[in-house]
Amino acid sequence: MEIKGRAEENKICPLEVAVNSISGKWKIPIVWQINEGKKRPSEFLRGIAKVDRRVLNQQLNEMVEDGILTKKSFNELPPRVEYTLTELGKKLVKILWQLNDWGKLLIPEEEKA
Repeated sequence: MEIKGRAEENKICPLEVAVNSISGKWKIPIVWQINEGKKRPSEFLRGIAKVDRRVLNQQLNEMVEDGILTKKSFNELPPRVEYTLTELGKKLVKILWQLNDWGKLLIPEEEKA
């Protein structure tokens, strides 16, 4: 796996690596959706408003490369691809739930639904 972030010369900052691996407009919504089970790219396109197919594919590939997702290609016509969370991805889901709870604390009372 490529180390994407460095805080100081020759020192790896784990927090920077973690943030870089989930940075991207659609990566967190992708993880949120795939937590429900395996997904095909067309399911992401339907479930995430305004996502571009090219950008979606790029971010899915980055997440596979980072070990967050696995990609399974089926040798059939039409071609079929499915994505699932890895064990590393499942750990990320737990962190996102905590981040979600923390985000609720930042919402003013009058804006809460």
